This record gives sequence, structure tokens and C-alpha cells, in this order.
Amino acid sequence: MAEFAERYINPFTDYGFKKLFGEEPNKDLLLDFLNELLKEEQGQIVALTYMKNENLGTSELDRKAIFDIYCENERGEKFIVELQKTKQNFFKDRTVYYSTFPIREQAKRTDWNYELKAVYTIAILDFVFDEDKHEPQKYRYDVKLTDIETKKVFYDKLTFIYLEMPKFNKTLEELETRFDKWLYVIRNLNRLNRIPDKLRERVFEKLFETAEIARFTPDQVQSYEDSLKYYRDLKNSLDTAREEGREEGREEGREEGREEEKHEIARKALMLGLPVNDIINLTGLSKETIEQLKSDN
Repeated sequence: MAEFAERYINPFTDYGFKKLFGEEPNKDLLLDFLNELLKEEQGQIVALTYMKNENLGTSELDRKAIFDIYCENERGEKFIVELQKTKQNFFKDRTVYYSTFPIREQAKRTDWNYELKAVYTIAILDFVFDEDKHEPQKYRYDVKLTDIETKKVFYDKLTFIYLEMPKFNKTLEELETRFDKWLYVIRNLNRLNRIPDKLRERVFEKLFETAEIARFTPDQVQSYEDSLKYYRDLKNSLDTAREEGREEGREEGREEGREEEKHEIARKALMLGLPVNDIINLTGLSKETIEQLKSDN
């Protein structure tokens, strides 16, 4: 079995996130997290059902959407939970696009009065949007359709919640609410070597037990190791590319530096084997530019 420096899995890896929140035996973890996240407007979610996470468009020409986690509650309301590891151009556009799938699938072919169930899109981010950097204390953004003049919610059945996790810097002693505890665990799980006394609650004890790598089967260890390597390689490549882009930007101008940064990120992403469509989303470069970079390599 592989040796890991950490005792618990990293929730920001694809495998770690889905192990904790996307498996039927651990559905109570997701239920508790969503209840704490949404309790002011949801009340108590009693039950969740996992839905198929791959959603196709209305025709073969439409782009499909693959959600990290897709589920509905006992009232038929839909929840998309996305983990985003790195900054991505048009990520907000992507979350809006994703929300259209659970909206469209509610359409009935017979007589229908267009009544919809609520749709929630929740993004757990391992980065901070550039436009939010001036608000270092604000890590949660709740977005609804709102009238600009009155600031009142115009439509309350479509909600987007963005959690910028790098901004959440509370210590154990500063945790005040159950939701604080959830964010602390998500942010720090792989840095801990035991469950802190302040988290000695049934749901967190189960989470730490589920996350303990020593309990994994060899196949699970291999899957996690692959996911962790991908996460680290992507992070290291992006960090290196940004630093190189900054250096070039100082010498040749900011705009040119940003463009070269995108190219370097694309080159490193190609080396990691990322699909072209994902690189387009990540960099904002055209498909033709990426294909040219691919041929140059």
C-alpha cells in the first residue's frame, strides 16, 4: 500500500470529494452539510436522492454537463454541488449553464403550467475570483435574481452559492456554528492528524473515519493516489505558469504577459492530458489556438 504524508484524504481531489459526499453510504454527510448551508431558507431537508450526474442537451449538438454531485430532496428540489480546484475563465457562466439542465428536465410533455421546483447550484472553490479579492473576509456569496432598484428578490427558485475557501481562515477556537465547522473540515482535513475535540460530533466522527486513508482497500488507495497526483500536478503547473507569466509580464507588458500565461497553462495542461474542452474553459483560449499549441509540442 502506498505511503501518504497525510492521514486523511484531501477533499479538493475528485476522489476525495466524491468519497465524502457522493457515495450512498455517506449521504448523511452531504445531507448535514446542505442543511447547515441552506437552513435559513430550506428549513430541514429530510431526505436526498442521488441523480444521474451526466446530463445531455436537447439535441446531439448540445454540449453535455457532468456534475460532481447532483441530487434532489423529498420536495423534488434540485441541488448541484460542484468542486472547482483552479481558477477558470467563465466559471460563473458554466454554473449558470449547468442550472439550465435541472430546469429543463422538469418540463412535462402533457399540459403544463410551467411551475418549477427550486434549483440550487453550490460551488466550493479552491480559489478566489479576481473581483472578490478586495473583500478578504467575505467567503460566501448567495446569488438570486434580484431587482436592481429595490434590492428585493424577484425570483427565489434559482440560487447560486459560491464558497471561496481560501478566504476561510478561522481557527478551531474561532469556530462558532456547525457551518463554520464544516468549512473548517473541508479546508483543513488533509492537514490534520486526528479529529479535534471541538469536532467530536457524530457526523464529523463519521467523516474522519470515512476519510482515513489507512481504512482504504488497495484499489481505493490507487484511485486516491491517481486523483491526488492529478490535483498536485495541476496546481504546480498552474502556479509555475502564473509565475512565469508574471515575470514575462513585467518585461514585456501586462497584456502580453497574461496572454503568454494562458498559453503556458494550456501547454502544461496538454502535457497532463486534459481534454481540449477543459483547457478552453480553463484558459479562455480558442480551440484553434490550443490545437496549434498541441501540434507545436
